[in-house]
This record gives sequence, C-alpha cells and structure tokens, in this order.
Amino acid sequence: MSHSDYRKLPPTNPAAFATLNEEVMRLYQAGDYKAATVIAEKAQKVAEENVGPDHPDVATSLNNLAALYEAQGEYAKAEPLYTRSLAIVEKVFGPDHPNVATTLNNLALLYQAQGEYAKAEPLCKRSLDIQEKALGPDHPNVAQSLNNLAGLYKAQGEYAKAEPLCERSLAISEKALGPDHPDVAISLNNLASLYQAQGEYAKAEPLYKRSLAIWTMALGPDHPDVAISLNNLAGLYEAQGEYANAELLFKRSVTICKKALGPDHPNVATSLENLASLYRATNRPELAKPLEARAAKIRAIKR
Repeated sequence: MSHSDYRKLPPTNPAAFATLNEEVMRLYQAGDYKAATVIAEKAQKVAEENVGPDHPDVATSLNNLAALYEAQGEYAKAEPLYTRSLAIVEKVFGPDHPNVATTLNNLALLYQAQGEYAKAEPLCKRSLDIQEKALGPDHPNVAQSLNNLAGLYKAQGEYAKAEPLCERSLAISEKALGPDHPDVAISLNNLASLYQAQGEYAKAEPLYKRSLAIWTMALGPDHPDVAISLNNLAGLYEAQGEYANAELLFKRSVTICKKALGPDHPNVATSLENLASLYRATNRPELAKPLEARAAKIRAIKR
C-alpha cells in the first residue's frame, strides 16, 4: 500500500457549497468514506441543479466524489467522474491552470492504482509542468506532483528516477508546510518505501516511524492512512526478520482497515495478504490459509 491524499478542487461559489464540501472533508478525515460519499453525491446533484453541468462547481463536486469512490476501491465509478471534471476545468480555466493539474494528478493516481502506468505517466508529467509554471518550483502542489511521478517510477522499478523526485518533494513540503503536516508524512512514507525497495532498511525505518507519528497525530489512531503507515512499517520489520514486531503492526492495520473501510475494501485484502505472508514465513500455514482465502474473495469482487 502507498499513500495518496484526498485532493479537492476549490469551489468557485463557496457560499453555496461550503457547508456540503466542509462536511465531506470532515467525514473523509474521520475515515468515514461511506458517509462522505452520500454527502458528496448530494453536493454533485445540488451543483448541477444550481449552476448547470459545465460549471466549475460541478467539476469540484465530480472530483470530490471520484476521490471518495477511489478511496473505497470503486475505480470504475471514479474514472468517468475524474474525466468529466477534467474536461470542465480545461474548458473553463484553460489547459495550463492549477485546477487542471489537480485533476490530472488525481486521474493519474487512479490509473496507477490499477497498474495502468502508461496512462498515468503523461498525466503526472503534464501536471508537474503546469504546477511549476503556474505556482513556482517550491509550492506544495509541486511537491504533490513530484511525489506522484516518483511513485509511478518506483512502481515500475525505476528507482534512480524516483529518488531525487522524492527527496525534492520532501524538502518542499517541510519548508512550505512545516515538519508535522500530513503532506510531509506522504513524502516521508514514499521516500522510505523507495529506500526499502533498494534494501536500505536503516534509512527507511526512521522515515516510516516519523510518517506514522505525523499521521496518528493529524488524523487519529484509527484512520485508514494510519493503517497504511502501520502496514508499511510492518513490511520493513518483516524484511529484516523482526517478525514479532511485524505481526503486531499487520494485525492492527487489518483491524483499522476493516473498521474504517468495510470488510471488502482492497486495502483489507492487502493487509490480510501481508499478514498471511508473515505467517507463511514463520511456518504457520494454518493461520495463513483462511486469510488468503478471504483476501481472494475480496479481490474477486468487481469494482
């Protein structure tokens, strides 16, 4: 698992949509994606009824709803909403506006989550180019785009391309947002993951731990992003043979994912698979088998 953060386009009519959008964000940050989705669906309908189908507020609502579907593993529902949101913001603001970059980033992350790297890469690059030109090289949005492109390269094993992007992203986020911002946690997590992939465990561990501390402080101990951090730190411990430490964290990650996302979310399957892998590595196949079977059922669900 890796971190992706919830990104909403700013509404152009805050007075009309502030209440609904703030409620969506509150529920999202609480990890209650299902309740947030209900409000986001309402916001989208209200926007279309009030301002018509091609207004920026509709693009915002589509983008937010797509992000929530994506967070729940419903990729097929998310893609057409991101695509429509992108078409609206390109038409209204022009092809080089930061709002276009935001939607490009989100659509790229969706493609990456599905392993469609060839679709994701040009969107990531275009988003980064727009952000740098429009906002300057040290803006937090540039850090996000760098993170996303780095994650894409890492997923394809192109570590030499990914590492300088991760390092630059972290430097920008810390300078612009302070050391305890959730965006810093994302950069820390991604750089740690990159080090781990290259066997540099001593470099990875303090970054994972710091990322976990930031997420826990910012979002509370039972948020899905905390589960991801736990899962990643557990994976590092397992890679170093620290099985007892890893098992505790994997179990906690499973518990949080089930509670926050529901029993059939892909992140639950990932956590179950990781715990099962640990059981097999420690010669406990009887514990691994039911977890693997449950994960396989989750994976078989059509999204």
